[in-house]
Amino acid sequence: MAVFEYDAVVVGAGPAGLSVALHAAAGGARVLVVEKDDRIGGTLHISGGHLAAGGTARQRERGIEDSPEAHLDDIRRIARGTAREDLVAQVARHAPETIEWLAARGFAFAPETPRIVHGHEPYRTARTYYGKDEGASILEVLRAELASSTVELWTRSPVTGLVTDGHAVVGVETYRDGAEVEVRARSVVLATGGYGADAELFAELEGAPLVSAAARTSTGDGLQLGRSVGAALQGAGTHLPSFGGLPDPVSPARANWRERQVLTAERPPREIYVDRTGRRWVAEDEPSIDAKERALVGIPDQTFWTVFDDAALTLSTGSQRLLVGRDPDEVRALAGARPGVHAAGSLTALAALAGIAPGALETTVGRYNSFVAAGADPDFGRRHLPAPIATPPFYAIRNHAITLVTFQGLDIDASCAVRTESGAPIPGLYAVGEVIGAGATCGNSFCSGMLLTPALTLGRLLGRRLAG
Repeated sequence: MAVFEYDAVVVGAGPAGLSVALHAAAGGARVLVVEKDDRIGGTLHISGGHLAAGGTARQRERGIEDSPEAHLDDIRRIARGTAREDLVAQVARHAPETIEWLAARGFAFAPETPRIVHGHEPYRTARTYYGKDEGASILEVLRAELASSTVELWTRSPVTGLVTDGHAVVGVETYRDGAEVEVRARSVVLATGGYGADAELFAELEGAPLVSAAARTSTGDGLQLGRSVGAALQGAGTHLPSFGGLPDPVSPARANWRERQVLTAERPPREIYVDRTGRRWVAEDEPSIDAKERALVGIPDQTFWTVFDDAALTLSTGSQRLLVGRDPDEVRALAGARPGVHAAGSLTALAALAGIAPGALETTVGRYNSFVAAGADPDFGRRHLPAPIATPPFYAIRNHAITLVTFQGLDIDASCAVRTESGAPIPGLYAVGEVIGAGATCGNSFCSGMLLTPALTLGRLLGRRLAG
């Protein structure tokens, strides 16, 4: 077996891994990045690329008063104290440097940023940034930096194991060009992403069905590698799903996040949500997407249907659209042609097509219509009751709790060293990015920018330490 030697080997060429590698190499380290895919970037290919930082030059230019301390306070509020304080405090303190690092390298900020994003529980201050081309804008900067660095990159090279000397991790085994190769290094960094594309591991860790919109390469490799040398996991119990997307037309275990219903925080709802038993389970006009996601965890199979009539669909134009980017006639055309989108002349027929409990849907719609007539919803306290669901054809669109990111990951200390169950660091082994779990930096919440910002920021800090 061929053996190569480096100062550091980074497993995974996503934003976290590239950040570590670039900064370690800038400090003089000989660095190899090993990536199983045939391209770099990881989740940046599908990510909205949201970053967050308080106290940046871009905020000051726009008259926005903010600071790392205010950012940290907002993280604590949104996460309800469930995130790792030692990690989020580091990220908040150093996040402005990450934004300035990108800006100095020509990062193409979307002109409306920084702004407050309402897809999840919002910050109190405009501190979310992203590029004109979302995650691809960050990848453009990282790709240019990589091209001008001394970092060596191997693609199509899956890591099959960690090499140890009985005490420390001293390298990796990888498969490259049809042969097994050993890479020796004093530091091994796992930056392999999450497990949102591995239904078996997801079921083991979360005890829930997986409907994924995550990168297909997110198969939990880093967690399995870490556990093979005694690494502990963190983030149990922090999992929170995202609020639904249309079923993928080819793969039933995946959902299309970009083809989703427009959140009712952005428009007043004319629809109701029912579970497979035909019952409503939340106030559809609840403004907090966080509250809805928590309610979604408790319904059967975390699956629900959006039910509405043709009168509601006719009014769903412009900013009032039901589905992102879809006008009424486009939604009508999907019915019966796209998996999970159904239309019928009666509620009985609609329930049969959709797989909703027979009889229950008619009862639920009749009860809702009575609330509309009375002007009050005693079941869930919904306030926006514009019209009954009474004009055929009737529609039902299946939605799932979907997984964009995963919440459990390798336990690390404040220096990103991977730890055992006893809390002792495993010498030579580090982890950064989604492989440490979203629960570490978001807790039991979705906190804007607190996935990608920690990946880049902790990656930069770790890279500098490894160079030293």
